[in-house]
Amino acid sequence: MVGYTWDVFTTLDGFGSYDERPGGVDWGGYWSKQGPELLQWRAELFSVPQRMVYGATTFREVAGIFEAGIDPLTLDDWNQRLLRMAATVISSTLEQTLGWPDATIERGDAVEIVRELKRSSEMPLRSQASLSLNWSLLEAGLVDEIQVTVFPVITGRTGISPIYAGLGDHDLELVESRTLDGRTLGLTYRPTARR
Repeated sequence: MVGYTWDVFTTLDGFGSYDERPGGVDWGGYWSKQGPELLQWRAELFSVPQRMVYGATTFREVAGIFEAGIDPLTLDDWNQRLLRMAATVISSTLEQTLGWPDATIERGDAVEIVRELKRSSEMPLRSQASLSLNWSLLEAGLVDEIQVTVFPVITGRTGISPIYAGLGDHDLELVESRTLDGRTLGLTYRPTARR
């Protein structure tokens, strides 16, 4: 059985994104905290073959690169590698893979789909963001590691998508930690549900 990693970016106050409406703060990508160590670490994480697992909303955002006509070669190295990986999208609404070269759409119960992927996949599974999907997978005990990249900002006014809002209680065992570019934290935890 292969491992499943939930990979998520967050602010210190637990938000996965920020409100981009006109007149709001434009934090920029990575909340304007990207640096060479962060980008190198991300490239290393994506240097081995993995099957990406997405919910429809996050997949639309990531695959939007293809629909927008952005040249993938202009992206950070880790994003270039990401877009070459196999992907499974769990969705009842998507009809097409939005230009992703090696993506499949699965319909049905996410827990059962991922349970089967863990049994049958020849490569590790990784999911980015896909909050509600990963909340349900974590509650079902299918998430082996949570990899959280904590950016040194507080977005109390503009923060959206609280990454922990839909979760029950969990103990976390710290597996790895690193400080990137002297400001951003890369933390990997092994979760255990508290019942």
